[in-house]
Amino acid sequence: MTNKKLKIIHSLIFLIVLSFTAQTFGQQSTPVISTEEEIAESVKLVPCKKEERFDAVKKLFSQMGVKNEDITIEKYNKDKVSNVVVRKKGKSGETIVVGAHFDKVDDGCGVVDNWTGIVITAHLLKTFIQMDTEKSYIFVAFDQEEKGLQGSDAMAKAIPKENRQQYCSMVNFDSFGTGIPMALGNASSSKMLTLAKKIADESKFKFIDITVEGANADSSSFKSRDIPAITMSGLDNNWMTYMHSKNDQLAKINMKSVYLNYRFGLMYLAKLDSSGCQEYK
Repeated sequence: MTNKKLKIIHSLIFLIVLSFTAQTFGQQSTPVISTEEEIAESVKLVPCKKEERFDAVKKLFSQMGVKNEDITIEKYNKDKVSNVVVRKKGKSGETIVVGAHFDKVDDGCGVVDNWTGIVITAHLLKTFIQMDTEKSYIFVAFDQEEKGLQGSDAMAKAIPKENRQQYCSMVNFDSFGTGIPMALGNASSSKMLTLAKKIADESKFKFIDITVEGANADSSSFKSRDIPAITMSGLDNNWMTYMHSKNDQLAKINMKSVYLNYRFGLMYLAKLDSSGCQEYK
């Protein structure tokens, strides 16, 4: 994906996102939308050491304007799993979960997989905590995705069955920086995929969903419990050369790709916020 193509797509999405946010948030002040430069600066903060990522996530969330006391650590499995969570109250108790995993594999810096997803989630948090939203939100950085979706599975499992109906959807962000928005089809609900494709059609570019044999993502933890879910991604056709390898480095990242995917995520959440909770079930 060339810079020229990304610039053209970015311009189209810029117009669409303003329309969606205006419809969703009505006459409120203009939403605080992060700039490409702000996204890039957050990506460059990537901690390449596993032991530094937990504190780095908390710091990044704080930089988004969240008070330290509003950043909670939810522990599971005898404290072996620690998710970083920010809850945002809306007009109703109907809830949308927005997440990304912060852990990494041993090889590489883990910037594509998945510091970029953490950055997108954090900047979406920055936008939505300042808005008077219809839905309530849970923004979460999941622990131990690479060891079997442990963080997301523990959170989803902890939701009582009688409360699952008020969980409208879950949007997961996993691995960005080299391509336009796409989705992991085998970890996503069909109606959530249809919505993504509709938004892409309205912004005049192709959105694809792919099935990767043996691959999974945190959205599956919610999807398996009948909560509509989708995993968004932004990779090119060469993803196998840098994912889970020593080649997952900052130099690989096209910042326009990360920014484009943040803006697409913003449109997607704005649409979910204005939709009925049962619409995608």
